[in-house]
Amino acid sequence: MDLAAAISKVPGYSVRTSKVFFKGKHVATLYKKHKLYSDLLVPNRINYKTMVSKRLVPDDAMLVQVRNTLFVIEIKFQTVSGSVDEKLQTCDFKLKQYQKLLAPLSLQVKYVYVLNDWFKQKSYADVLAYIKSVKCDYFFNVIPFEYFGLPTP
Repeated sequence: MDLAAAISKVPGYSVRTSKVFFKGKHVATLYKKHKLYSDLLVPNRINYKTMVSKRLVPDDAMLVQVRNTLFVIEIKFQTVSGSVDEKLQTCDFKLKQYQKLLAPLSLQVKYVYVLNDWFKQKSYADVLAYIKSVKCDYFFNVIPFEYFGLPTP
C-alpha cells in the first residue's frame, strides 16, 4: 500500500512532491523510508548518529503541521504468520527512539500500524492490547483522517 496514492484517491486531497494538500491548502508532508532523513533531519541539521545508535527507517511518516506531530506509519499486511508477528512487539522501543531523534524539532511523535484483517485473529489479541498499552496505535486497513487531525472530506 502506498500512502501517497491512497491519500490522493480521497476527494479533495492531492499529493505533490510529498506535500499533502486539501482543497489546495498544504496540510501535511510525507516522508517515505529514507526521506525522513534527507528531507527533514538533514535540512534541520540533525545527525541521527549523535541521537540514536541505529538508523530507523519507517514505512511512511507524515508531519501534520497544525498538530506539530510526526506520525510514523508502519503498514503490515500479512497472509501467513511470520516475522511481522514479532515486529509488532517493537513499537514501544521505536516510538521512544523516534521521540529522541525528533526532540530537537519539538515535534510530538505518534507510532501507528495499519494492519490487514489477518491481525484480527484471536492469536493477536495480546499483542494488539500491548500496542495500545504502550501508547502506540493500530487500525485495520485504513487510518481515519480525524486521527491525524486532517480535514475530513
